[in-house]
Amino acid sequence: MDFFHGMVRFLQEGGVFMYPIAFILVLGVVIALERWWFLSSVYGVNKRALAQVQTALVQADIARITELAANSTAPLLAMLASGVNRLRSSQRREDMEYAMEEVVLEYSLRLQKRTPFLATLANVATLLGLLGTIMGLIAAFSAVATA
Repeated sequence: MDFFHGMVRFLQEGGVFMYPIAFILVLGVVIALERWWFLSSVYGVNKRALAQVQTALVQADIARITELAANSTAPLLAMLASGVNRLRSSQRREDMEYAMEEVVLEYSLRLQKRTPFLATLANVATLLGLLGTIMGLIAAFSAVATA
């Protein structure tokens, strides 16, 4: 409880710019926790999908890979299904790789969603802290000038 009172006193003594900085802190933590939750769930789905599809990959069972991909939402299986579907129309390895890369790019956008906000929030919080410091220096020098 003493820690909480110390934090409240710190915020109150920090000036008016501490409140937006604290809000940015909470917003950044919320975004980071949401991304962690989403990425860990995607990791779990991909890990389970890899365990299911591993035998089909070793045996080169295209029908089984397609069946697993149709019944799953795992990005790993979507990528494999895209490569297998392209393999049916073209026998070139590069075409299959391009099809798989397209799916990887699509899912990487979903994985990186909202992460640029973290860098922006960090920059804004730093600038607000600098602005608060400058305002404090101005107040200190004006107090010295009037004395």
